[in-house]
Amino acid sequence: MRTPSVTELIPILQLAVAPVILVSGVGLLLLTMNNRLGRIIDRSWALTREISQRPAEEHERILAQMRLLLQRGRTMRQAIALAVICVLLAAVLVLMIFLTALFRLDDAWLLGLIFVGALGSLVGSLLSFFKDTQQTLMALKLELGEWLKEEV
Repeated sequence: MRTPSVTELIPILQLAVAPVILVSGVGLLLLTMNNRLGRIIDRSWALTREISQRPAEEHERILAQMRLLLQRGRTMRQAIALAVICVLLAAVLVLMIFLTALFRLDDAWLLGLIFVGALGSLVGSLLSFFKDTQQTLMALKLELGEWLKEEV
C-alpha cells in the first residue's frame, strides 16, 4: 500500500480545517457556559448563607430560588456535556480524515456520520443554553416579582 504524498495531503489538510474551526468556536462557547455555571454556583452558595440569617417567612422564597438554581445548574451541565461531545467528535473527525486518507479508505459515510453527530451535539448544547436563559428570566421574575408586581 502506497502512502499519500505531501501534495496529496494538502487537500486533506484543507478538509481538516473546518472541524478545527468548529473546535475553536465551541471552545469559546464552553468558556461562556462555564462562566454561567460558576455564577449559578456562586449564587447558590450566597443563598445557602443567606437562608440562615433570614426570618422563617422568607425561607420558602429562598428555597424556591435554590430549586431554580439547581435546575439551571443541571441545564448548564447538559449544555456543557453536549458541547464537549461536539468537540470530541470534531477531533475524532479530524483523525478519521487523516486515517482515511493515509490508508486510502473510502468511508465517507463514517465521516459524514461523525460530522452530523458533532453538529447534532452542538444544536443540543445551544438549545440547553437557550433553556438556561429562559430559566434565568424565571429566576429574575421570582426575585423581582414581589417588588415589581408584574411579569418580567
